Amino acid sequence: MANSLQIEAEVSGPCETDPLCNGSIEPELAAISEVDTFGQAAAPQQKCTSLSQITEEMKKLMGIAGPMAALNYVLYLRAMISVICLGQLGGLQLAGGTMSISFTNITGYAVLSGLASGMDPVCGQAYGCGNRAKLGRTLQRMILILLTACIPVSLLWINLENILLAMGQNPSITVVASKYCLYSLPDLLANSLLQPLKIYLKSQGLAAPMFWCSTLAIVVNVPVNVGLVFGLRLDVPGVAMAAVVTNFTTVLFVLGYLWYSGALHETWVPWSWASLREWWPLLKLAVPSCLGICLEWWWYEIIILLAGYLSNPQVAVATSGVMIQTTALMYAFPHALGSSVSTRVGSELGAGRPEGAKYAAYVALACAEVVAVVSLTWTIVLRDTWGKTFTTDQNVLALTAAVMPLVGLCELGNCLQTTGVGVLRGSARPSVGASINLGSFYFIGTPVAVALAFRSGLGFKGLWYGLLAAQVACASLVLLVILRTDWDAEAHKARELAGPSSEATMNIIKTCDTIVPINYELVNPPDHCKLDLPSHGIDTS
Repeated sequence: MANSLQIEAEVSGPCETDPLCNGSIEPELAAISEVDTFGQAAAPQQKCTSLSQITEEMKKLMGIAGPMAALNYVLYLRAMISVICLGQLGGLQLAGGTMSISFTNITGYAVLSGLASGMDPVCGQAYGCGNRAKLGRTLQRMILILLTACIPVSLLWINLENILLAMGQNPSITVVASKYCLYSLPDLLANSLLQPLKIYLKSQGLAAPMFWCSTLAIVVNVPVNVGLVFGLRLDVPGVAMAAVVTNFTTVLFVLGYLWYSGALHETWVPWSWASLREWWPLLKLAVPSCLGICLEWWWYEIIILLAGYLSNPQVAVATSGVMIQTTALMYAFPHALGSSVSTRVGSELGAGRPEGAKYAAYVALACAEVVAVVSLTWTIVLRDTWGKTFTTDQNVLALTAAVMPLVGLCELGNCLQTTGVGVLRGSARPSVGASINLGSFYFIGTPVAVALAFRSGLGFKGLWYGLLAAQVACASLVLLVILRTDWDAEAHKARELAGPSSEATMNIIKTCDTIVPINYELVNPPDHCKLDLPSHGIDTS
């Protein structure tokens, strides 16, 4: 072998993350310091685990999941405020506004949120391997992708009235729904900024700022709702405008935090034509992520539609509304845990710690099952009283009490499935999660729901048995995939995903029979290993 090798490596600016050196190296190079994804010294990987290790991993997971869950509850509260304001305006306004909210959720917000989830593996793994500049470039690209996606979504929203009338919906309700939808159009722009910013912060372990920014915005939401709806008497458009103002306020608070905290310094790169290139690798992750989320969201809407064909549709549809709100409330923490483990797994894989990624996945799944048992217990204990939070109709209350334990059983699968899909997303396998959702919900859950509800005489309960079948199948398949994962191979793929891109600035390092990536910080390198390092970080993508 020649005495020296010339290699090319990406310059991504000052890097303080875990280094990986392969091959035979001098003892000094072997002493490269390990730093974990959030700047703390990483412990050596061990095959055996201890209670202290489990506790440490749970702290890391909950450090992200806690603020994310709180954020989900804040967003839930904001949605409830909008529904309450619509209810105060009258039955017609409530029906039209609720229909519009449902339509905008499944055709707009689910799409934007799903596409933005494609950032999870890229940002998590890039942060883990120290490619800070890739976070900033990925943020820019995703914002542009979402803004592009807003064009067809906007056309759909603008034509809502024609779509609903063609479906035979009540004309009066349709007019109200269309009006709410039209005034919600600017919210697409706000979410095109907000969704990527949320993942951008979370990938760096900064989940709490998003929660506090959203909480401050909710404080603004209440007086804005009152002022627009009841002060200026803007009626339904006022409720929609208040939601838009709240989201833009959140965006401003987040941007203010990024500016004044200095959180942008290590990861931001100037806007350039590079942001318009190399969308395809990101889209290959974003589109399956979007499909996986939308397929599940849409299935809940199918339940409501099927309930309308039962023998007592008014009671069935009303109970569906109560159940959907209940599942949304219980979903907040599993969703946060899935987001958290996605970041942890991505960061560990990006840092070249496959055992750490595997460990994070298993601890998160264990936490998910604990949450599921708590949810099941809650639904059993409160089955006779929970429905009174939403209605006084005795028929709805009786049906709610009968179905609540079934919803709790569904959570046993849902918590595992949601967390497991987070593991798949963090390891850049969203297409696997989307395929599992498609098969479980539409090829297992839907036939079971239809058969039990309409042919076996179970009625409304049969629909939720269908959901239970879908969740059990989904959770089982996700767990099987995770158990069969080759974590070493995933770590290798993470290096390729989070490493250099085609436009990266390259630099030549001359070493002695050793390949040393220049974006790793070396501790006391040998004198004969000369590194031609730049004096400052160079923008890469």
